[in-house]
Amino acid sequence: MSFAERLAGLMARPGADNVPRDDVPWHLKYGGRAVGIVGGFFCVLFGLWNCIGILLGDVGCLVGGILEIVVGFVVLAIEAPCCFIFLDYVQQVAEKADQRPYWNRAALYCVIALPPVILCFGLGTLFGCGLVFVTGMIYGMMALGKKGTREDMAAMAASPNAMSPVQGVPSTDQHSTLMEDPDVWRPT
Repeated sequence: MSFAERLAGLMARPGADNVPRDDVPWHLKYGGRAVGIVGGFFCVLFGLWNCIGILLGDVGCLVGGILEIVVGFVVLAIEAPCCFIFLDYVQQVAEKADQRPYWNRAALYCVIALPPVILCFGLGTLFGCGLVFVTGMIYGMMALGKKGTREDMAAMAASPNAMSPVQGVPSTDQHSTLMEDPDVWRPT
């Protein structure tokens, strides 16, 4: 058993199907989950640290710290429901989140990572919420899907009205000229 298969076995959910539903590369799928788990942990940790800001009279950092803790718990509940094994509804929420498209999770993570940084800008908040934001970006790339084949991209660039803003007017853009030139595609 290879390292990737062992890692996939460790990161798999107990009720998940073994057949992949989509063609997302395994390194993006498990990398996004791993960054989310680490980011959620650091959000909780640095959120507690920011809550100490009330001792200095900084109410913005207290509210930002509380929001950062909530962000950490939300991300951990979705990405690693095994951390909340005694809360029954967390597994249901994680399963619902897995059934949704990837762009929903990307939008959620990118949006909930911003308010703590706005309320209390600091290294702890920036690092914890930054990891959650990176997780959202990874899920956004997963939502975009695979890149097209070389032939598909060449056909799109070579078609006269693919790059033209006005339909019916042939494109004089240099991109179509470069795609038709065989010297461009030869390795040097």
